[in-house]
Order: sequence, then C-alpha cells, then structure tokens
Amino acid sequence: MYSNTKNSFPLLTDLYQLTMAYGYWRTGLADKESVFHLFFRNKPFNGGFTIAAGLSSVIAFINNFQYDKSDIDYLSTLTGDNGTPLFEKTFLEYLGRLEFSCQVDAVPEGTVVFPYEPMVRVQGPIIQCQLLETPLLNMINFPSLIATKAARICIAAAGESVLEFGLRRAQGPDGAMTASRAAYIGGCHATSNVLAGKCFGIPVKGTQAHSWVMIFDDELEAFQKYAEAMPHNCVLLVDTYDTLEGVKKAIVAGKWLEQRGGRLSGIRLDSGDLAYLSIEARKMLDDAGMYDTKIVASNDLDEVIIAELKNQNAQITVWGVGTSLVTAKDHPALDGVYKLSAVRNIGEKWEYKIKLSEQMTKISNPGIQQVKRYYNTGENVADVLYDVHTDLSAGCTIVDPIDPTRCKNIASDLESHDLLVPIFRNGIQVYEEPLLNSIRENTRNELQGFHQGIKRFVNPHQYVVGMEKTLYDNKINLIKSVRKKNKQLNRKLLCETTVCTVEVVD
Repeated sequence: MYSNTKNSFPLLTDLYQLTMAYGYWRTGLADKESVFHLFFRNKPFNGGFTIAAGLSSVIAFINNFQYDKSDIDYLSTLTGDNGTPLFEKTFLEYLGRLEFSCQVDAVPEGTVVFPYEPMVRVQGPIIQCQLLETPLLNMINFPSLIATKAARICIAAAGESVLEFGLRRAQGPDGAMTASRAAYIGGCHATSNVLAGKCFGIPVKGTQAHSWVMIFDDELEAFQKYAEAMPHNCVLLVDTYDTLEGVKKAIVAGKWLEQRGGRLSGIRLDSGDLAYLSIEARKMLDDAGMYDTKIVASNDLDEVIIAELKNQNAQITVWGVGTSLVTAKDHPALDGVYKLSAVRNIGEKWEYKIKLSEQMTKISNPGIQQVKRYYNTGENVADVLYDVHTDLSAGCTIVDPIDPTRCKNIASDLESHDLLVPIFRNGIQVYEEPLLNSIRENTRNELQGFHQGIKRFVNPHQYVVGMEKTLYDNKINLIKSVRKKNKQLNRKLLCETTVCTVEVVD
C-alpha cells in the first residue's frame, strides 16, 4: 500500500534504530561510510526457491524519506527511564534536515533468489543505512513470501487460472493490499480485491456469496435473478444446499440465460469432495452442451491440495485461493535480516566486518557483495556470491559455505549476469521501475530458467549457490582474527578485574 502514497513514514521503524542513530550522531560516527546487505537464511515452505518482491515500496519509501514537523514533535515527547527527553533537541533538528544520500542496489522484483544472496545492498553514511533497516525488512520480507507462495500455487495449477481471494482473511488492509500485489507478481491471474485493482491495475474477478442464494425462496430463482443482473459475468455458487442439485439448477439457469443472449461463464464449488463433485459437474455440464462453462473451486486451497486434486483428475480449471495464500499459512514469515559488512572513513580503505555466532549458518558474510548468475543454453547452473572488487573474468571456484569440502569450478565461457542492479545513486533514483505486468512476466521467465526439480513441493532439488573462494577464505580468516582478538581482550579484562592472592609457604 505504501507504493501508492506520497507521504513520508520515517517512523515506520523500531525504536532501537533511532537510539543507535542518536548514538552514532553523539559519538561523531554519523557520517562513517558503511555497507549493509539484506538477505534471508532459509527458503520458505521447505521449497526450492524464493521470489523477490517489495522493491516498489522500498523505492517509494526512500524517495519520500524525510522527518516532518509532526515526526520531530512526537520524538521530542519520548523520555528515558529518568523522565528526561530521550533525544537532544539538536539531534532532532539534525533529523529534520537529514537528506538521503546513499547508494542502493537491489534485485529486481520477480527475480528468483536463494538464501544468503543479498536482495538489497545499501552503502552510505551509517546513520542513514541504519535508519533503513526495519522499513526495508518490513517491505521486502512479506511480499517476497507471498509472491513465492503464489508462484508455488500457480505451478501446481499448471497454467490454469489462479484467483487471489484473500482480502477478508488478510492481516489488515495493508496486509491485504501488499498480498494482492505480491500474489500477482507470483503469477496469480486476478484478485477479488477491488482496491488492489484500482491501485495496481490487477484484473479483478468474483462470483457470488451464499447470502445471494439464501435471500430467495428458491435456488433456481436466485440463479436466474443473478444471471439477469450479470448476463456476461455469471458464475453461480452451487453448494448452498446440495451441490449436485445446485449444478442441475445452474444448468437450467444457464439455458435460460442463453435464450436471452447471455452465457453461464462458470459454476463455483466451495465445499465437499472437490475432485468427485467437479468430475460429476463436468459430466452434467457437458451432457447439457455447456462445454465452455468453467468449474471454479475454492475452500482453503493451497499448492499441495491443488496438486492432489489434479492427480485425482479433478475437472477444475479456475482456482480461488484465499487464506493459505495471503497469510502464508504454513510459513508465516520470511527470516530476512540486514547485516553490516564493511565500514570506512571517507576516502580510506574498507574495513570488512562480520557477525559471529556459535552456528555457522548465522555468521554473516563480509565485504561488498554481489551475486552473479551463470547459465548455459538458457538454463541457470549456479549462483556465485562474490565481492565487487574481485575479477571473475577468468572464471572462479565456488565453495559451499556450510560444507567447504564441496567446491565447484565455474568456467569463464559461461554466460552470466549480476543480480543486484543500481536503484539509487547519491540518494537519486536511477532505476526505471517496470510495469506490474512486466514484473509478473519476469517471474514466469525466471522460473522457466531453472531445472524443474527446484519447483518440487517435496524434497526439491538444491540449486548450486556458493561463495567465490577468495571471499570464503577472507571470511574464514576474519572469523579467526575476530575470535583471536576477542579472546585476547577477554584475557586482558579478566586480568584487570581479578584479584590474585598468593600463599607463601615456608
């Protein structure tokens, strides 16, 4: 929803971002140059891929990034534990004058991405980079999750129409709007969300509810009245009382409509054994010569249920998916993170940074990172995470960061392209945003470039993603260096704080 407003919402953040920003300002570090990367650690839904989405909202947010008087007035009311103002007046005045000046690179929406690959890279004054952490994560995590879910559902539907029907079950109006747009990026053909249709240009589709049938004394009368009102958009919900009896009456209403120049576009099944009912309904419709009347199904569908229904030869050609799609019911959050990887004083050499952990999977990657995707005869073969200062023109060796015994040589003659593209330079947008339909088409093209195995729902194929060996070696050396330094500091601290007693024995 943010991409459709010109308002500024810099307070859409966690308080600790502002307290750290205050700390940078107070200690004279505000202008220290830094690099942050936004990435995720685990593929959602136990799947084989993720679809990047949300960049449009990020661009709108940054373009409008400014603390207005109401923001400053509110921040001035915040107090610490002792009741005094949390922020100095001069700091708040500094925020009021702040102008965004960072470099931002990002993966275009609709791109297939994998764990640890940066989706966004931000370089600039650390105070600005820090203030972007929470909003960027908020604007990338959820839409990428929903676009991925939608792509999986559309894969299960195997080219048949998928309608996003989730508005009433979405997590509030903002969640609904974000989900509708992301679902369209992921491949859905239309939405029931009329506001999303207006704001984003997504096709809107809908049928009718049970209340329409129930308001009439007779189901056939309800169908005929609806057909009369909507002769060229007539899809009848047939399971209010008895599904197959409802199909019979829908056929009568359809014939009645044909005599008046209209056509029964479809019937909708919303309960019961959808495989059996759709097969029986198809026979009844075909026997009546209504071969073009589609069968629409809803009722808590997801990719697994759709795939199973198709295995049972269900005669459904339009799938209405709501709750499981817009809430990502089986995986409610993408574990995106935003980590510092390099700092320097202006004009000096970069100092690479790393966040340590007892778990190798949670140790961050240092450097100024880019992802290069290699492909051969139209099929992607490997992604390489590398430092932008490393020349890959002669090919490279990549290492599995979790299992360094697994290596792969990448030949120099393979075609390739970098995933991160320039979005902002010195705070000015340089990226021309594509139309939403183009983003949706990009998703389709991206998925076609990968082996079918990564699209499986159960035990998907593991696409090759590795760290360029120089970057991996630098990471390992940095881990050792930081651990050694911390150990020395801990020993020094222990010596300074421990009182030793020596017992002298004659």
